[in-house]
Amino acid sequence: MRKLSAKLGMASLFASLALGSAYAAQPTPWQTTFQPAATPIMEQITWFEKYTLWFIIPVTLLVLVLLAYCIFRFRESANPIPSRTSHNTAIEVIWTVGPVVILLFLAVPSFQLLTAQYTPPNEPTMTLKATGNQWNWDYEYQVGDAPLSFNSAPLLQDADRQALGKQDLGAYPRLLAVDNEIVVPVNTTVRLLVTASDVIHAFAMPAFGVKVDAVPGRVNETWFSAEKEGLYYGQCSELCGKDHAYMPIAIRVVTQPQYDTWLAAAKTDLPGANRALMAQTDTGNKLAAAE
Repeated sequence: MRKLSAKLGMASLFASLALGSAYAAQPTPWQTTFQPAATPIMEQITWFEKYTLWFIIPVTLLVLVLLAYCIFRFRESANPIPSRTSHNTAIEVIWTVGPVVILLFLAVPSFQLLTAQYTPPNEPTMTLKATGNQWNWDYEYQVGDAPLSFNSAPLLQDADRQALGKQDLGAYPRLLAVDNEIVVPVNTTVRLLVTASDVIHAFAMPAFGVKVDAVPGRVNETWFSAEKEGLYYGQCSELCGKDHAYMPIAIRVVTQPQYDTWLAAAKTDLPGANRALMAQTDTGNKLAAAE
């Protein structure tokens, strides 16, 4: 019986992992690491985090060992007469040169990453403007002579979820699902303009390595290029009022033909365009999970 229960438990675990991977990246309970990277910048951020640990962990352990040694070696019972040593040239050289060398090893890749975050590999082919409000987002696709604009708000009521066909909490998690997601094509460099209409917000999409302050009266600019299709979630990451926790961001990454079809339909019928796109992408994700 125990073996059977264990097998059933493992089967359910693999099934949930398969389903979760089909719907791309989102926060998970007890998560201690980054979300899976969906952009080249996030891959570099993930690498840099692991790289810094090779310095942080040894330095932390060294300081802990030295601290423990000093506490034991120079305790009052072992040294009734305290030392009056004022300096030690060798130690002073080591603790000056050592940190400088370590900081150089950290600074060079850090500046390279910072430069990459502000330097898209090619000219963006589309521009998206995000405006933070208390407590939702306005999006504007700056395409052609007739930009597409819409509001994106969280789905907090079961009735709203049911009306939009978003009852599946695996694909549309509580406090993260929205009525209108951003839709962008895969492998496309997107220029993102971020501002706010009232107080300071922050547009953050962890899987993309994007976090930009939304400041009233100012437009900040960044970019991203998602390499994997799926539905990605972020949140406002600047305390902006009583409903700060209810201000999610959702980006649906699709193929170029799916995006073109959605954009053409969304200009006249946004809800209908979203339903048609959901029918395509959600069905494909479920089939991928089943396989």
